[in-house]
Amino acid sequence: MKKIKTQAVDQLFDAILSLETREECYRFFEDLCTVNELMSLSQRYDVASMLSRKKTYLEIAEKTGASTATISRVNRSLNYGNDGYALAFGRLGVPAKTEPQEKN
Repeated sequence: MKKIKTQAVDQLFDAILSLETREECYRFFEDLCTVNELMSLSQRYDVASMLSRKKTYLEIAEKTGASTATISRVNRSLNYGNDGYALAFGRLGVPAKTEPQEKN
């Protein structure tokens, strides 16, 4: 497994934390990421949000276009990850996930 906590990642996170507005985020991330990378990140976040609201894999796939593999990977992160999604959701008022979501 690759080590994520590096000086380069720290510097990236510091840069992200320095952003103050949504417009600044757009400017920074449009420079940092390709359109496809940014859309993939936003899709994963959308999938996580929908899983937290108890949507089924089918509903999520239809709305987001995400593959079942992506939905499963996000679901695994929600259930067994580092609670990063939960932290952000809590601060943004997104309903918290309380039990593992099964494929439907």
